[in-house]
Amino acid sequence: MKSLPDAEALYAELRDAVKAAVAALPPGSAHLVGIYSGGAWLAERLHADLGLPERHGALNISFYRDDFDRIGLHHQVQPTDIPFAVEGSHIILVDDVLYTGRTIRGAMNELFDYGRPASIQLAVLVDRGGRQLPVAAALAAARLTDVPDSASINLTRGDDGRFALALEDAANA
Repeated sequence: MKSLPDAEALYAELRDAVKAAVAALPPGSAHLVGIYSGGAWLAERLHADLGLPERHGALNISFYRDDFDRIGLHHQVQPTDIPFAVEGSHIILVDDVLYTGRTIRGAMNELFDYGRPASIQLAVLVDRGGRQLPVAAALAAARLTDVPDSASINLTRGDDGRFALALEDAANA
């Protein structure tokens, strides 16, 4: 892989795609829910930029992961916050990077603990392929297929709120 795309440019593409998706749903029925941490950052900024009326939600899926016994809790554990009724809502689930699909499976399991949504659409900044589960993003700003399996793509957020992508080699971490 030569280099990662500019995260701010990808964010602008994702923002436009999410705006169109929200506009296609019945008024007031769409809610953004981000997965901690990168997805929650994206959902927070999308919500503000799109001027959506109700607060967005954020999921901490640590206890819903199928590898929890192996990886445990992440360092910065934030509680799940769903400030709206999930039942009957159209959820746009937001994450930074889609890889195996296991995080998304955990997120959907947790969402259903809050009620049965009318629909769930997945919006991601980067889809890097490599699925282990049948999960697909309805909205993806970039699809990168040349990322080595030993590497991870991480979203960072600066003090100014700007996003950046970093490639980390798991073998050297």
